[in-house]
Amino acid sequence: MTRTGAYDGPVRVGSIRPSQAVHSYGVGSLIDLPSLSVMVGGLDRWDITRQAVVTEDRLLDAVRARVGPQVEVLRALPAEPQTTNNPYDDWARVGVPVTVFPRWLRCTACNRLFPVSSGALKLDHNPYRIDWTRYTHPNCDRAKRPPPAVPARFVAGCAEGHLDEFPWVKFAHDGKPTCSNPVLRVNDTGSGGRATDLRVTCLTCDAGSTLAKAFGPVATEMMPQCRGRHPHLGLATEPCTEQLRTMVLGASNLWFNASVSVLSLPAGGGSLGQLVYDYWAAFAKMPVKEVLTYALSSDRSLAAAFAGYGLDEVWDAVEARRAGSAPPSGVDVRAPEWAALTAGSQGQTSPHFEAEPIVAPTELSSTLAGVTLAHRLRVVTALYGFTRISAGEPGDGRAVVRLEAKGAPTWVPVVENRGEGILVRLHEAAVQAWESTAFDNPLFVAMRRAHREWRQARGLDPSEGWPGERFVLLHSLSHALINELAIECGYSSASISERIYGRGPHEGPTPMAGILLYTSAPDAEGTLGGLVHLGQASELGPILGRVLERAGLCSSDPLCADHEPAAATSAIHGAACHACLLVAETSCERGNRYLDRSVLVDTFRHAGLGFFG
Repeated sequence: MTRTGAYDGPVRVGSIRPSQAVHSYGVGSLIDLPSLSVMVGGLDRWDITRQAVVTEDRLLDAVRARVGPQVEVLRALPAEPQTTNNPYDDWARVGVPVTVFPRWLRCTACNRLFPVSSGALKLDHNPYRIDWTRYTHPNCDRAKRPPPAVPARFVAGCAEGHLDEFPWVKFAHDGKPTCSNPVLRVNDTGSGGRATDLRVTCLTCDAGSTLAKAFGPVATEMMPQCRGRHPHLGLATEPCTEQLRTMVLGASNLWFNASVSVLSLPAGGGSLGQLVYDYWAAFAKMPVKEVLTYALSSDRSLAAAFAGYGLDEVWDAVEARRAGSAPPSGVDVRAPEWAALTAGSQGQTSPHFEAEPIVAPTELSSTLAGVTLAHRLRVVTALYGFTRISAGEPGDGRAVVRLEAKGAPTWVPVVENRGEGILVRLHEAAVQAWESTAFDNPLFVAMRRAHREWRQARGLDPSEGWPGERFVLLHSLSHALINELAIECGYSSASISERIYGRGPHEGPTPMAGILLYTSAPDAEGTLGGLVHLGQASELGPILGRVLERAGLCSSDPLCADHEPAAATSAIHGAACHACLLVAETSCERGNRYLDRSVLVDTFRHAGLGFFG
């Protein structure tokens, strides 16, 4: 749910799914509503009294490692159950805060441009049909009824994460001194709908210019220096030496999330210990047993969760948790998950985690070490910042944009998704033997070169960020399996996500070589069992056979097989295209980079490199 304070207090203007508040429409992002464009406000504007505390120690440690030790808790999104159908009740005023951005809007009848602050526009809000919320131009001379006003098509931003209004007045006067009371109009002078065909004119002094000057080399002369503005934090500015660049409203490079996620693992101590861990946000504030007695008698949800347990039992479990019997935490997110997935649940009950290790398909026993069926998973993702223009990369060094105006946040928003998955593990000895022959292969020589050139072109350290040959192998297998599983299990490929566990013996105490393919959602999807069923040896064996068969020949061959990694086209992959290995960006951990079918089986271009022969 979103809201804006521009019309007689906060009002509902739209809704989004919980997971979108972290992955697509987090703090600082623009949400394109039917008739409005709004920006999600900073954390200092959120109502934390309506946000539940989420207990996930490993995720909290990972966030602290990235943001700072001042982060105290993780909080869910603001939520209030809908108790009535009255849109004026309290539940309708609870949600993620947003403000209108860009503040310049265009009348759809007369094509005049107005800032919201001009007073020429009126916000029409229908609480029963929030999708009808829009601005109108009451005094338009081109329409009998007030026509709607839509957001201007362009904004301006810089690589440091700042975002600002497009300099409409400056462009209308083509760099000349502006008049005292500019009234702007924008018209499309072409027939193709291109941005360069737009002409903005000042009706007061008849000055005008085309927006072609906002793009290309000439834009360096017209676009002003960045004022260092973060609209999600208000009108405050900060020093910035970058020059603004024109950005199209709705473009994908307006916002990239910086997030970290973990799988919830059993806390230990059986079902009671797990329950205490899950409700630790409430127990941590209880200094004596009498407070627990009162809480169990007054809080219905707490009483229902611990029904069947005695007061002394619960208090002993709370004291054990307080004394440090919780699972060890640290910033190494993947290693504990790998250990839990490979070992399985082992009879330990948990509402968030249930894993069953099984043997690998017989026909692939020489390469696969085993399979784990994850019948139950909970994925918790925290948003700790964002970037603009380009997504953050390992070793970037560029600071992510902060989430609140006061400085370092004391909490960050998280979302919880539940689902199922399959872990496929490769034999460590087989992977190490393959790595020893793959390092000097011409494919990896070209891929490492493209990686260095790609990072150098973006001002990043070219010596960092290379994921390694092991990752390319696991990544390519992951994408090939995602496409095949989507055909068999009924989920779309975009709803299946990957989690790569790739670590060599020299990179940490525990080598890892496996992929977790899972589907998760805040509602029923992802918990139907269709994906886990395909992990059985009788099902997975034929599926992997078809995966390897398809990997050998792509419908786009020989063009696909002949493709070389090239930094100039941002394609740090070899034999991979939309007909074989490329998947939705939401499913991939590395933006569809570091892929090649040749690492799985022989292709037209490369022979002898395939891990599976």
